[in-house]
Amino acid sequence: MKKILTISLVLLLSFFSLGCAQNSKSKDKQDSKEEEFSEIIAFEDYNISMLRLIVTPEKYHNKTVQIIGYLNLEFEGNAIYFHKEDYDKRLSENAMWVNFSDDLVKKTDFKKYNKKYVIIVGKFDMNSKGHMGMFGGTIKNISRLDVWN
Repeated sequence: MKKILTISLVLLLSFFSLGCAQNSKSKDKQDSKEEEFSEIIAFEDYNISMLRLIVTPEKYHNKTVQIIGYLNLEFEGNAIYFHKEDYDKRLSENAMWVNFSDDLVKKTDFKKYNKKYVIIVGKFDMNSKGHMGMFGGTIKNISRLDVWN
């Protein structure tokens, strides 16, 4: 009887060890997949209002964001504003400096987008404040620019 109990205990421990080792391997695979897809973002974290970006910039620092706002393009004043009224009143703290990707610059006629509400996608940098540090941050390497109707 003791012999059967000992054999059963050894078999049970063996199966337990195998299960733990296999679980560890699948966890390693899962971790590598998570790293591979770390740039995939939940839509609600990617498509945000400018208000959230202005109020909690640290939450979005160095993250890709999609925002809608009023675009002004002029010398030393390229920015997207929370509202047209903010642009009219020159409330630059309610705006983000914009910096377009080289690809977008090459193929875009920016006159079509100036002084209009637009949707843009780019990476947010809360530490870069644009011309003379007047803005709430920078949306850099912008890869999408469309008129918002």
